[in-house]
Amino acid sequence: MPMKVGVARETAPGERRVALVPEALGKLQQAGLEILVESGAGAGASIPDKAYVDAGASIVPTDELYRTADVVLRIQKPTPAEVGRLRDGQALIGLLSPLIDPGLAQTLARKGVTAVSLDALPRTLSRAQTMDALSSQANVGGYKAVLMAANAFGRYFPLLTTAAGTAKPANVLILGIGVAGLQAIGTARRLGAVVKAYDVRSETKEQAESLGATFIVLQAVKDASGEGGYARQLTPDEQKAQQDELNGHIAAQDVVITTAQVPGRRPPLLVTADAVRAMKPGSVLVDMAASALGGNVELSKPGETIVTDNGVTIIAPDNLPATMPAGASAFYARNIGSLLLHFVKDGALNVDLSDEIQSGTVITHGGEVVQAATKKLLQPEAAAGAPAAAPAGGAASAGGAAPAGGAASAGGAASAEGAS
Repeated sequence: MPMKVGVARETAPGERRVALVPEALGKLQQAGLEILVESGAGAGASIPDKAYVDAGASIVPTDELYRTADVVLRIQKPTPAEVGRLRDGQALIGLLSPLIDPGLAQTLARKGVTAVSLDALPRTLSRAQTMDALSSQANVGGYKAVLMAANAFGRYFPLLTTAAGTAKPANVLILGIGVAGLQAIGTARRLGAVVKAYDVRSETKEQAESLGATFIVLQAVKDASGEGGYARQLTPDEQKAQQDELNGHIAAQDVVITTAQVPGRRPPLLVTADAVRAMKPGSVLVDMAASALGGNVELSKPGETIVTDNGVTIIAPDNLPATMPAGASAFYARNIGSLLLHFVKDGALNVDLSDEIQSGTVITHGGEVVQAATKKLLQPEAAAGAPAAAPAGGAASAGGAAPAGGAASAGGAASAEGAS
């Protein structure tokens, strides 16, 4: 009897993506898997049930999906009600944010669910690149962040000469040169803006310049490269010196886009209230890291757009990939499909914790929390200092989450590549 893979309908507010698109079913079916899709799962991404049926899937109601599927695929964390539907021996794959919500992992372990989280994928393994959902969703987020900024900016992005006069190009600064930051640089350049970029890792200079940006070199922090492609955490003195020097660059910009996040921790503060007050009226800030844990911009409010007393627009989108559901879902489907096939052997799910990819992504198995980082957070001494858990099913940052692309960010942190 073939293993049944269920595609759940997302229920988080504002979430329009779906874990699998019809075009991604073929490879899974070739591996002997049967695909079940919860009725209406693709509606937010403009994918009707019929498209899944035409691709060989079966459309089923919610109860049947959770009752019969061996593996449940989704994007966001399940709500408490959805967790209640999961059963012993079932597998759940998605962006489960175990470092932000280790309590969910504990609950899933107690239910006997094998939980696999794409946002825990080891970033340094080249063979895992096709599974890297954080990078794919960060790409979407970086692109959309620039479009949002351009829409909010009251002038042109490109140099424009007309019979009525000449419009100067917009000055755009990207803070954090990870996947989201690189996409933001490329998109802003294609729109004709003059782009500058900054990251604490000196090796990102070449990447930024290859896309046409001018790399800002600060005297305060020459280099803060860390292990695994990430940046090390800056010392308090380095952070202050960096901030003081950055403020002058921020004040000169028309648009600033920030992308810096730390997995499971508060994002670094890059743009203070004083820096915002020094910006020109009509300037735009997009804080891609804004979440319940905080943001890169001191005045940002997650999920809101505000205008300060001095006329600066601060946009803090909480789930940018979901605003481009069709494209984001297509990328995510390739990622989760590739990861699922990595687990499948002879038509069944085979958990092997000696495998580097599986040891990183398998959070719970056999009734226990098995992933080291999550297990550490659940220890009594760690729990006292753990970050507040995001609400179950809530939107994660830039594609469901934490950093992506093995890229580091401006504040000694990993980039916001998601954006969730």
